[in-house]
Amino acid sequence: MDQSEQPDLDRFDRAILRVLAADGRISVTELAREIGLSKSPTQARLRRLERDGVITGYRALFDPIRLGLDHVSFVEVRLHDTREAALAEFNAAVVRIPEIEQVHLIAGNFDYLMKIRTQSMADYRRVLADHISTLPHLANTSTYVAMQAVKENALSDVI
Repeated sequence: MDQSEQPDLDRFDRAILRVLAADGRISVTELAREIGLSKSPTQARLRRLERDGVITGYRALFDPIRLGLDHVSFVEVRLHDTREAALAEFNAAVVRIPEIEQVHLIAGNFDYLMKIRTQSMADYRRVLADHISTLPHLANTSTYVAMQAVKENALSDVI
């Protein structure tokens, strides 16, 4: 299936995705029971969703606060060059900075929005000085510190 094509998902496919979003370690037998199908068709649907790229992988989720990573900053980034080569160079550089949790190219008054997760404000200032400020084609940044996460990881709500 072409990466840009959206597969036709029926209610059972969507139910599989909702259950897996809540518990990615559920057994196929239990998944089948949860969605109201037998094991074989559930397993076939699961393989198809993986093959079609709807399910891209399975992983453990960690509590960042328990890991001491409760300082979250959002950073607006403006570049002085937004031609494709400059964007590609910027993109390649940001993926190498582990504290950058998310990066989005934005249509608006700035070019990128980054989510940075660190242990403290001092740690964020170090990341800003040593890594973010040295990114290629960077014109300026504006930082916004999050006080509380109200909602995260809610893709299962829209499936």
